[in-house]
Amino acid sequence: MNIEFQKAIEKKRILPFAQGKQQVKKELKEAERDLAEALNRFQSRKYKYATITGYYSMFHSARALIYSKGYREKSHYYLLVALSSLFPDTSLLPKELISQFHDAMILREDADYHGNFTKEGADEVLNTAQDFLAAAKSIIKPK
Repeated sequence: MNIEFQKAIEKKRILPFAQGKQQVKKELKEAERDLAEALNRFQSRKYKYATITGYYSMFHSARALIYSKGYREKSHYYLLVALSSLFPDTSLLPKELISQFHDAMILREDADYHGNFTKEGADEVLNTAQDFLAAAKSIIKPK
């Protein structure tokens, strides 16, 4: 585990979560719902909300992943820290996909808090959300 993860544990920004494994299926279901909603919003040319909802699909996929390892986060940033530490670069979850999750986090913040969004940004978030959900399902393989 990396140093930033260890510091987050010490600061109680990432916590052990014994019930995490029971929550994985619920998080994946939320990721699927958000992705379907984001795709619908994109088709309706609601790019701001497609961006936001697409990011939340990834958020729930990422939560499912860290829950599967018995941890939970206290913020979006620490979700990224946990994800990077608990899932080092692999063929199922490459660093590039984690980096794209971070990019989507920034696009979501820009859309949500500053009203800055584009069709291209929404499309990028949706493509990443689809890949991220597929990767999470491949890694976790819920029963």
